[in-house]
Amino acid sequence: MKGAKRVAVIGAGASGLVSTKCCLDEGLEPTCFEKSNDIGGLWNFQEVVTDDRGSVYRSLISNSSKEMMCYSDFPFPEDYPTFMHNTKVLQYLRMYAKQFELMKYIQMETEVCSIMRNKDFSSTGQWDVITKDRDGNTKTSLFDAILVCTGHHCYPHLPLDSFPGIDKFKGRYAHSKTYREPQLFEGKRVVVIGVGNTGGDLAVDISRCAKQVFLSTRSGSWVFSRMASEGYPVDMMLHNRYACLMSSIFPDTMVSSYYERTLNKRFNHANYGLQANHRALVRQPMVSDELPSRIISGTILVKPNVKCFTETSAVFVDGTAEEVDWVVFATGYSVVYPFLKDEVVDVKASHVSLYKHVFPPQLEHPTLAIIGLVDPLVAIMPISEMQSRWATRVFKGLAKLPPQRDMEEEIRSREEKIAGRTGGSQRRTLKIDYIPYMDGLAEQIGAKLNMKHLFLTDPRLAFQVFFGPCSPYQFRLVGPGKWVDARATILGQWQRALKPTRTRSLGGSNDDATVMLLLKLIGFLAMVCAIFFYF
Repeated sequence: MKGAKRVAVIGAGASGLVSTKCCLDEGLEPTCFEKSNDIGGLWNFQEVVTDDRGSVYRSLISNSSKEMMCYSDFPFPEDYPTFMHNTKVLQYLRMYAKQFELMKYIQMETEVCSIMRNKDFSSTGQWDVITKDRDGNTKTSLFDAILVCTGHHCYPHLPLDSFPGIDKFKGRYAHSKTYREPQLFEGKRVVVIGVGNTGGDLAVDISRCAKQVFLSTRSGSWVFSRMASEGYPVDMMLHNRYACLMSSIFPDTMVSSYYERTLNKRFNHANYGLQANHRALVRQPMVSDELPSRIISGTILVKPNVKCFTETSAVFVDGTAEEVDWVVFATGYSVVYPFLKDEVVDVKASHVSLYKHVFPPQLEHPTLAIIGLVDPLVAIMPISEMQSRWATRVFKGLAKLPPQRDMEEEIRSREEKIAGRTGGSQRRTLKIDYIPYMDGLAEQIGAKLNMKHLFLTDPRLAFQVFFGPCSPYQFRLVGPGKWVDARATILGQWQRALKPTRTRSLGGSNDDATVMLLLKLIGFLAMVCAIFFYF
């Protein structure tokens, strides 16, 4: 790799590992800096939580199925559960690092203190990276490009100013980041503030030990189960090109109404105190299998927003009050890059100054990219991979960015679209539409599928690509980085997804959900045709 461009990769979590691999795929020379003593980032459970590192809690199970969560050329082992305990995800990341020999490019216990433009940046686009090792020794190194892969679940957002009286509260409070296991709350009365995925998960987990859990929400939430109709993985059923096409044809209100009716068939959200004050597709929904059963059994009581605290109680905006021993703030995180100056990357609650969530548009040279700064309805790993594939080709000069003016217009247009969806609120600045976003990046690197050509040349595969889940393997069928096993992997994805559940051999049909969807579609079209010809 002599003479190759040197790239600094910041962080060795799920995004940092794939970024390192993408550098190698493009013939670049990566050096990955990891502040801790191990890889895995957020997925590496730690007994002791540190201020600047994210970590899952002990019992966490993934909300994304393994077929939608994997890297595009490295499926999870077929005997892994469809939805995995965090230890399985960490094992997978270790296998990925071993398979592609990534460990030799990672410098452990090395903190990136500062990233600055080199004095010759205007002509070279190079960066000075100042690092500190475990012994406190600092070093300045010159790099041709930077991939920032530190994630956005490190720095807790703790809005204590919004809760008068919390300073006089005699109980205990903490941010959800510090949560490890429910035994700490044995016999306690606990209020969990926030009804996102974390708030819902923690309320359920804590309710196994606590005397009573109160789940406080300001806006409510739409709740999906990990299992869709007939027990198929929900993300494999929802995220397909057919559904994406239908969503682009019909108005957002009609699509939201469809999902809301479907979700209310499982349990009526209004009856369970979870009725959202927004439409189903406006904000990130919650994924929880157990929350409804915990509510109906009384171990969790859903309450409105907390108005204030007394010494012993939480007072809610409806005037009710409950004595509590603990407050858990599931109030999200702030996006912070302490080693970068604001003029390089500007991220606020209502504005993310990144072209396609990756490149700062104002830099003279596109030699710095932010990887993984999105909030999708699917897993981050295939998205970070696609961002890295694009970024490394930009670094190498094989893909070009548009002029600064056009990039800034894309950012403005994106934020206006978000504001339109949310009734003027721009809080969901990291939200993306998975399939259009991935296709857009794939087009940048020449890996976007031509569906018409695919239907003509390989109808069996085209059927699975269009009606089946938009799994990451689709983005390895053509173009740079084409993977020879992508076709077979797509055709076998339903078998791998359901193999861990088929532990008792039975006779009968093994039709996958894609076939069922097509049969339903054919039946629907036949009905429409029959009605048309009848009248």
